[in-house]
Amino acid sequence: MAELFDQLEFVEDPLYETIINDLLQQHYSVIDNFFSEEEIVLLRASLLDKYHEDCFKRAAIGNKFDEQILDQIRGDFVFWIDEGSTSKAAQLFFKKINAMVSYLNKTCFLGIFHKEFHYAVYPKGTFYKRHLDTFQNDDRRKLSLVCYLNDSNWKSENGGELVIYPNDVTAEPIVIHPLPGRVVIFESQILEHEVKRVLATERYSITGWLKTR
Repeated sequence: MAELFDQLEFVEDPLYETIINDLLQQHYSVIDNFFSEEEIVLLRASLLDKYHEDCFKRAAIGNKFDEQILDQIRGDFVFWIDEGSTSKAAQLFFKKINAMVSYLNKTCFLGIFHKEFHYAVYPKGTFYKRHLDTFQNDDRRKLSLVCYLNDSNWKSENGGELVIYPNDVTAEPIVIHPLPGRVVIFESQILEHEVKRVLATERYSITGWLKTR
């Protein structure tokens, strides 16, 4: 009876279906309407509040067992977002993420049970060299997600593009500009990627992973 009830309650969502189809066909999806303009303004204000309060730390490479800070590989600063936070921005963000996760788990049986997200700031001159979002001793990351929080006058000449490298070595790299409100989702264990050098003003985002057990 419970299974029948779940089936009756299920309503297909065009946005989530687009993400699913993109992941099936190319292992990544770029969505420009995941968050509204007002929601992006709220999230960016929350990031800037924490940044100006000096809450951010230099990002490291590796997981908690072998973290290292290496300027020649990445130069961003991060602040981890607590899902249990009472802040309006955190509650808004995780409400939307959890709705998507619930849909993906129901329709694709991805088995996503954990999430980890942080605000990220790339100062002028910083970058993140080509890498894969998984570790030799921890392969729980299933999907990587980036939500750009740059302001509305962000220009392509500012740099800071996300470059995704397809598995097909004959295919051209995919260059994605960090436009405000744009969300990029890709398979963590499949697609190598990098953040190109930021050439002008600071680059803001939320970055994180949807993880299996």
